[in-house]
Amino acid sequence: MKLSREFHFNAAHRLEGYDDDHPNRRVHGHSFRARITLEGAPDAHGRVMDFDAFGAALEAARGALDHRMLNDIAGLETPTLENICLWLWQTLRPELPHLSRVEIYRDNLGQSCLYEGE
Repeated sequence: MKLSREFHFNAAHRLEGYDDDHPNRRVHGHSFRARITLEGAPDAHGRVMDFDAFGAALEAARGALDHRMLNDIAGLETPTLENICLWLWQTLRPELPHLSRVEIYRDNLGQSCLYEGE
């Protein structure tokens, strides 16, 4: 079974590797949506994981990202969608042993990244 939850966050960043006049070189912000998926067999209580515990882990990660400058977060010095997925995986994995997918979306731009683990 697969169990998913989503959360939203807004954050700013800047990206190196572009010409000096490119907008990505300047500080700019996005609205992000994250979908986190667990995979496993239901336990004796019929759950892959308790939704309250799942939500608490996601809220801690959301709080670390929301209304922040992503470049200033350890491990996100280059805050591409790919690196945000990896950061979330590494941050959530200790609390979510059944973690199987991390997806990050910038819906207004039609962009996303999916990471399915190591």
